[in-house]
Amino acid sequence: SHEKICRYIARESESVVVSVGYRLAPEHKYPAAYEDCLNATIHFMKNVEHYGVDPARIIICGDRAGGTIAAAVSQTLPGRSDLPKLRAQILIYPGLQALDFNLPSYQQNQGVPLLFREHAAFCVLQYLNGDASNMQEVLEGSHLPIDITLNYRKWVSPD
Repeated sequence: SHEKICRYIARESESVVVSVGYRLAPEHKYPAAYEDCLNATIHFMKNVEHYGVDPARIIICGDRAGGTIAAAVSQTLPGRSDLPKLRAQILIYPGLQALDFNLPSYQQNQGVPLLFREHAAFCVLQYLNGDASNMQEVLEGSHLPIDITLNYRKWVSPD
């Protein structure tokens, strides 16, 4: 589904683009997609010479769920001394938190296709466990124990 855009990016940036096909939810629950992308990234980074790639110019990118996975993979790699360092990450409307679906960004973009609050919550539930029966609790913010909500409030809040 992304072949044309990958070819465009490769051609216009004169770069090598590696597009990872990963297992999709709801058939394959977390952490299947993350593991697929992490393993592919590690393999690529360990073999950059074989692909003729400058190890100092590796960027990881993804959109939607792929952006979420790209962020997770990017956070996993810095502790690896056996791999080159990532130059950057490009995240195109990723889902980066599932604590609060009532933050201003969800309110401001509630009518924007692909960013609908309900759709985002549904995708998170499908990715995590393939069961959207708890949708209302997630949208209300009652899906987490109060101690977790209070602990993360300083990072994830309308303020």
